Amino acid sequence: MSDSLRFELVSPERLLKDTTAAMVMVPGTDGDFAVLPGHAPMMSTIRPGVVEVYESEDGEAEHLFVKGGLAQVTSSGLTILAEETLIVGDVDAADLAQKLSDAREDVEDASDDIVRARAEKTVEWMEALTEVIS
Repeated sequence: MSDSLRFELVSPERLLKDTTAAMVMVPGTDGDFAVLPGHAPMMSTIRPGVVEVYESEDGEAEHLFVKGGLAQVTSSGLTILAEETLIVGDVDAADLAQKLSDAREDVEDASDDIVRARAEKTVEWMEALTEVIS
């Protein structure tokens, strides 16, 4: 068994990350899960949260916030198809707080169920990101 796995993070626009990793922690819809080399094949939807990429067993994790998406584990590694990805360290807390406040107002002011659902989804990922950076 290899001591690393191939990890790809893909957004709708481009390939964001293509590396080898010792472990990747994924915020699955049914709970967080770790992917290690030799992991059984599986698929999972991803909730808004942090993907932690450990490139070595004793190294620091890189933290990437994903708004949601899909994770696929195969014999060759892990691929995450993310709706959108943010680098946690680059997030401005004050700006995020203002945007979250605006999004909550959008939920209250929604003219129909479709607009409300979109606004609620925005509030959901912004609240998750707020928890991560605080």
